Amino acid sequence: MIFFLIFSLLFSSVTGAPVAADAAAGWYVCRNKEHRQPELDPAFSYIEKYDAYYVDKKCADDHGEKVLYLTFDAGYENGNVAKILDVLKAERVPAAFFILDHVILSSPELVARMADEGHLVCNHTLRHRDMSKITDADAFRYELEALATLYKEKTGRDMAKFYRPPEGRFTEENLRMAQELGYKTIFWSLAYADWDNNNQPDPDAAIKKLLDNTHPGAVILLHPTSATNAKILPELIRKWRELGYRFGTLDELTAPAE
Repeated sequence: MIFFLIFSLLFSSVTGAPVAADAAAGWYVCRNKEHRQPELDPAFSYIEKYDAYYVDKKCADDHGEKVLYLTFDAGYENGNVAKILDVLKAERVPAAFFILDHVILSSPELVARMADEGHLVCNHTLRHRDMSKITDADAFRYELEALATLYKEKTGRDMAKFYRPPEGRFTEENLRMAQELGYKTIFWSLAYADWDNNNQPDPDAAIKKLLDNTHPGAVILLHPTSATNAKILPELIRKWRELGYRFGTLDELTAPAE
């Protein structure tokens, strides 16, 4: 099935054949070490019709401002999420946290802290389902609205209207449904293999990989449960600033170009 999906996307990309609105897709962009914004696969050209973002195009390489957007996918707390929050607070860096029901139920005080310290708390669905398999509008709505309702019940706050599909799995119809619910879909232009707690990347190698592939307007996806990320984040922030970058918010990313 995965082979068929990749083949279908590559074939449509080469031939110009349209991809069905209910065809499953897995988000990706190819990293480069030239500090250029990754080019969007033509098979994904439809995403912009549905308020979906993966990079700040206002920061085009030849004339744009050097701004980065830190985003974290947080499904649970293992001690490292709090450490990440400590670093962001100390460095005065804003971020966006895409959360699931588990972290709200198990660590409501941690989720409240995210918002209290100025971060956006965003929708990663209720149960981390493969959203590309959901074709029914009511079932799709439930995954997003049930999480937002739970967040409101536990924190008294409204969830920010930003959505990230789990594992980057989606369909064009998913994007349309999210848009109709008032959400902007946030993908990413820079990520790396940081999610396996039993096989964490070497800190020095992780810093090099992230810095080598940083580009203006990057939407950076990190997992805050990663021990490596908790360790390297202070140095990463310092090095990014030394390179002239500042940190923006998703509200800025999705604001219309002037």
